[in-house]
Amino acid sequence: MIRMDGMGSMGSMDGMGSMDRLDRAFDWDAFLEPVWLSVKISFTASLLVMVLGIWTAHRIGGRRFFGKTLLETALLLPLVLPPTVVGFLLLVLLGRRSWIGRLWEWWFDRPVIFTWHAAVIAAVVVAFPLVYQTLKAGFASVPCEVKDAARLDGAGEWQLLFGILLPLSARSLAAAYVLGFARALGEFGATLMVAGNIPGRTRTIPTAIYAAVETNQWQLAGLWSAALACIAFALLLATRPRR
Repeated sequence: MIRMDGMGSMGSMDGMGSMDRLDRAFDWDAFLEPVWLSVKISFTASLLVMVLGIWTAHRIGGRRFFGKTLLETALLLPLVLPPTVVGFLLLVLLGRRSWIGRLWEWWFDRPVIFTWHAAVIAAVVVAFPLVYQTLKAGFASVPCEVKDAARLDGAGEWQLLFGILLPLSARSLAAAYVLGFARALGEFGATLMVAGNIPGRTRTIPTAIYAAVETNQWQLAGLWSAALACIAFALLLATRPRR
């Protein structure tokens, strides 16, 4: 009995030692760094794109004017253009040779390219079409009689937006935010073009997966892929109607 207990103790110690060696072999900081950065970029981008989407859907979506079709087509282009093309156009617009890039560098004393701010801008651009279309459909679902009655009672455009349209389009708002966040979270091509893949600075989950596969780090690539899938699944599940 004493011998068996000793063998059991030795077995448990060996198991604990194996776990310790596994923890030491796996760099959790290197794994979590792109995750936190991706969440930070996606959260910031989703807030910005919601503000832009709400304003644009309210000011443009429900109105008729000359050139509206051309304007909306231009706004929806990132939905169908390859991400590398979007990234190249952003590189031209935000580079040091552009007035936007020079203005940013003068104001912040650093270029915007190859920073996490550039990743936020890329995420906003590629997520905007999804957010705009969802919000436009949500605002259009509000009956015209309700909007006309509010205007007859003296409501201004901002009062109409915050008092009528947003409360009655709550489900569309939630869906638009989730779509924007998820699209920003999974952005790869445009982000790689304007922000690069700098560890600790601009490396997001998608670019980290790309780098891990290139360097034959399949375990890290699999864990990052699982993390991305779990976050996206949780976001979509949160917006599903309860039955």
